[in-house]
Amino acid sequence: MTAQTGLVNLLGLTQPQLEQFFESIGEKRFRAGQVMKWIHHFGVDDFDSMTNLGKALREKLRACAEIRGPEIVSQDISSDGTRKWVVRVASGSCVETVYIPANGRGTLCVSSQAGCALDCSFCSTGKQGFNSDLTAAEIIGQVWIANKSFGTVPAKIDRAITNVVMMGMGEPLLNFDNVVAAMSIMMDDLGYGISKRKVTLSTSGVAPMIDKLGEVTDVALALSLHAPNDELRNQLVPINKKYPLDVVLAACRRYIDKLGEKRYLTVEYTLLQGVNDQPEHAEQMIALLADMPCKINLIPFNPFPHSGYERPSNNAIRRFQDLLQQAGYNVTVRTTRGDDIDAACGQLVGQVQDRTRRSERYIAVRQLNAEG
Repeated sequence: MTAQTGLVNLLGLTQPQLEQFFESIGEKRFRAGQVMKWIHHFGVDDFDSMTNLGKALREKLRACAEIRGPEIVSQDISSDGTRKWVVRVASGSCVETVYIPANGRGTLCVSSQAGCALDCSFCSTGKQGFNSDLTAAEIIGQVWIANKSFGTVPAKIDRAITNVVMMGMGEPLLNFDNVVAAMSIMMDDLGYGISKRKVTLSTSGVAPMIDKLGEVTDVALALSLHAPNDELRNQLVPINKKYPLDVVLAACRRYIDKLGEKRYLTVEYTLLQGVNDQPEHAEQMIALLADMPCKINLIPFNPFPHSGYERPSNNAIRRFQDLLQQAGYNVTVRTTRGDDIDAACGQLVGQVQDRTRRSERYIAVRQLNAEG
């Protein structure tokens, strides 16, 4: 139920939840399928437009329910076709959603939290601190907004959004129930009909929740690795102090093994000049992932103010990639997209109110270090 209105927001309800809702108001369960199609296939948020529902049912729905997506604050389109939406959620904070067209695919990068508590040192979102978890409606609402912007296509062909990655603002596994519900709608044929292989959840390594995820879904899994040893990863990805590499990789292996079907882990690795981009780091990574079915996605660092990091040279990136490929790994280098609208990986920061004052402290520490 939406706090502002007292109405049930149908946007974030999975098919079973929507069936339960209709039963609770004395209606048949099959109404759930009809309404899901109107919401997610056609982008409809007005019950009066649902022409296959009787007048009495439409009046009943108006009295107890609504279809409410996040408020669109702004939309920017990059010169390369990347799109970024800033949307305001119920907490008053804003989050960002990014659409990336490439090679016949349309990938939507979706946020799960306003801000992030994990404070990875190279990520601008983490410098804002944590504000709030997004509801299932606010998560799937990002897909709903993006889908409508292209004109909805009910058929399974020619869809603008072919892939969804939970790689936006926040740590998805720390907002578990809402993220799982939203991903369920993404994959439901009555929702967006996206294949389980094309919905990816990216985690920084919340090991117990990786195991829990394997109990309820079979989406693709990505690990934000960023360092090939615990000492360095403790600095770059602080949650590693709680769940070190051996624990995290064991959880990832259990998840992948449970999926079967020749599934693999996507390993994300942001390359930082002089920090984790040296040949010895590549060699450590080769040994670390020796028994893991995986593909590796190298991400050249995308600068943001006061980060203290720089992007490696193209030669350093190619050298790192070559070493991994020579060891037999499938390695891609992510092309920077949307950096002219601050939509590149690691740049998402939105208009989140920094209630923790973390970014202010972060800048002050950087300045002191520079002066020292």
